[in-house]
Amino acid sequence: MFDLDKWQEIFGMMRKHKLRTLLTAFGVFWGIFMLVLLLGAGRGLENGVFSMFGNLAKNAMWIWGGRTTSPHKGLKPGRYISFTNDDYYALKKEVPEIQYLNAGTNLQGSFSVSYKTNNGAFRASGDLPDLNNIRPMTFTSGRFINQKDVDEKRKVAVIGSRVTEVLFGKEKVVGKYIKIKGVYFLVIGTFLVENPGGSGRDDSEKIFMPLSTLQQTFNAPNKVHGFGLCPKDGVDPEELELRVKSFLASRHDVAPGDKSAIGAWNSGKETKKFTGLFNGINTFIWGVGIMTIIAGIVGISNIMLIIVKERTKEIGIRKALGATPISIVSLILTESIFITSIAGYLGLSAGVGAISLIRSMMEGAENTYFKNPQVDFNTAVLATLILIISGALAGLFPAVKAANINPIEALRAE
Repeated sequence: MFDLDKWQEIFGMMRKHKLRTLLTAFGVFWGIFMLVLLLGAGRGLENGVFSMFGNLAKNAMWIWGGRTTSPHKGLKPGRYISFTNDDYYALKKEVPEIQYLNAGTNLQGSFSVSYKTNNGAFRASGDLPDLNNIRPMTFTSGRFINQKDVDEKRKVAVIGSRVTEVLFGKEKVVGKYIKIKGVYFLVIGTFLVENPGGSGRDDSEKIFMPLSTLQQTFNAPNKVHGFGLCPKDGVDPEELELRVKSFLASRHDVAPGDKSAIGAWNSGKETKKFTGLFNGINTFIWGVGIMTIIAGIVGISNIMLIIVKERTKEIGIRKALGATPISIVSLILTESIFITSIAGYLGLSAGVGAISLIRSMMEGAENTYFKNPQVDFNTAVLATLILIISGALAGLFPAVKAANINPIEALRAE
């Protein structure tokens, strides 16, 4: 039930001691402000670092053949490891931990790609439909390769934004034919590299075609340069990398421990490292923020103790007239929670406002390591709960002390 007299008394005390109330509230305000600001900055740094992975899935890995450095089973070192379609089918069958698997082959040699009188030098590769799950693309028109394209060895191509610009300009692309090494390919899709990471130029100048088509058309039967893959949910990417490399090594008679024979790059491994780093940073930020808030709570608690001491005689009179301990506790707690909540809310609002200002100032800026600072809804809710609990804790001890005042001794107090 709303008690007007209680609130009038609280506001009266705050007006009477304006400076003391302001300085007390500032401790909580600053603690919440710094917590929100640091968390937002930490998220901006995290977004910036992970954006360097580009459009790759966060747990994608790439496997390619290298050169052996150790003899094994009578075979001399220096052999080049070349993969085949059989390796792809064996991985699909024997390594169930793989969610998506792509086998890819680059089109070798010097060649140009042309459309009518326009031509340019671009990279081309044969791939499978799962590639679009491993390094997702944003399609401006059409689609990516599907399984029917692969099965029927269709002469179709998906081209990057730079290829589109050079060959077609502003013309519609899908349904037109481009010529690659004298062979015509139907363009079925165009893609845009929105978040290129470290290889945006290469991707925008890339042409994808079905693996089976490249192998048959350009005399590369059964040839696979490498694999791209993603693990199933819950599968450790580092363990899967070791499993795949070991599996392929056994198929190609590679000596155990020969690290040069099969190469790999694992974004899941890198993601794991950065995730651990940012978890540590966030833990540190929360620690600093909580300690700052605790300092503010101690300040409020001390002020409430002073208020209780100043009002000892008044509280004694209240109890002598029949005021219950709960009503005394309620008065002190309400004032403490009110000051803490208002100061904390202002700190939260100021922190969110500062982050929004930083984000708006950074729009359009080319900054790889710091992007889109923000504080999510769950953090704001958690900060609000911390405020309420902080206010209650700050006023609890002074409230209990006030409730235990002896009326007779209080009336004798000066």
